[in-house]
Amino acid sequence: MGSGNTDGEVKRPIYLDYNATTPHHPEVIAAMRPFLEEAFGNPSSSYPYGIQTRGAIQHARQQVAALLNSQPEEVVFTSGGTESNNHAIKGIVFSAQARGRHIITTQIEHPAIIEVCKFLEQNDFEVTYLPVDEAGLVRISDLEKAITPQTILITIMHANNEVGTIQPIEQISQLAKERGITMHTDAAQSVGKIPTDVNVLGVDLLSLAGHKLYAPKGVGALYIRKGIQLAKFMHGAGQEGGRRAGTENVLEIVGLGKACEIARQDLVENMAHLTRMRNRLHEGLQARLGELRLNGDPERRLPNTLSLSFHRIDANALLGELEKDVAASAGAACHSGDVEISHVLEAMHVPLEWARGTLRFSTGRMTTETDIERAIDLISGAITRFENRQLTKK
Repeated sequence: MGSGNTDGEVKRPIYLDYNATTPHHPEVIAAMRPFLEEAFGNPSSSYPYGIQTRGAIQHARQQVAALLNSQPEEVVFTSGGTESNNHAIKGIVFSAQARGRHIITTQIEHPAIIEVCKFLEQNDFEVTYLPVDEAGLVRISDLEKAITPQTILITIMHANNEVGTIQPIEQISQLAKERGITMHTDAAQSVGKIPTDVNVLGVDLLSLAGHKLYAPKGVGALYIRKGIQLAKFMHGAGQEGGRRAGTENVLEIVGLGKACEIARQDLVENMAHLTRMRNRLHEGLQARLGELRLNGDPERRLPNTLSLSFHRIDANALLGELEKDVAASAGAACHSGDVEISHVLEAMHVPLEWARGTLRFSTGRMTTETDIERAIDLISGAITRFENRQLTKK
């Protein structure tokens, strides 16, 4: 799909912001269509209309579980990554608070984690926000020092949404297991891009969001390892095994299931494609511009994520130059707007003169070589124009 351009059409901006959201995969749309047009039954109903939609939910649960290598009954459908994170964190701390009231997370988490932790701090829980190194990686030694007898939860993202750095979740989970601490990871950015086998990762809880892997917005899932007890997040009837009340969003659950099936089938091929597109963009811009900075671990990062800083350039002004040509983000997509140094870049100690000029490019399965070559021309041209205007002002 790329930017959707063919000769004779008005050119749309090249889409390089797949970490913000993804388009619907055509097969996802096809799988959902019957549940938009004709299969409308309430899954809680016992007659054929309900049996049909209930069966579709169970099939989707199996598809999600297959991608995560979990049991289907360990998958709970939610409204998205934010709800999954809220459910996981609040569910654990409110069920385990008699044992302790200490949580460990990092300084570079998504707001869907950090804001939950801030809320809990206001309710007499203690939170430790671990620092990261210049590549955005947590140090295991820092984590070990932070653990106390009161620690009941460690929540650390699998991969960072801004710079793509992948955390050593396997080691962290092993440490948590040895200390009897529940381990949660926000895998919204990693599911569908890299392997997310919950048994390899060793996590007790894992959050995912549909719109990050070519399914609709407004649907997600929470993996809950068998035996983990969570306080209820939604109260009402007994849907989702009594763990998440509310009539199920059948249409989008079906879409999420199909997206997970596709992601599992295409994972190796997709990883190679994302990496190739990302690296070509980086190499092309480096060749044209010379002076730029890569943020995040150069090896241990998502295959599609490229965070680049341009020296002494205002990122929002640069996006203004590119808005009709290239869709990208200044820092985290959730915070684009005002020019502020993102909390992730601050935690990584990126110098101010570089951090202000940071753009995040993220490739997707629809990104084409033509898109990338054109993006290299457009981005390098915009930066050259910007720099020339700066010189003229001087």
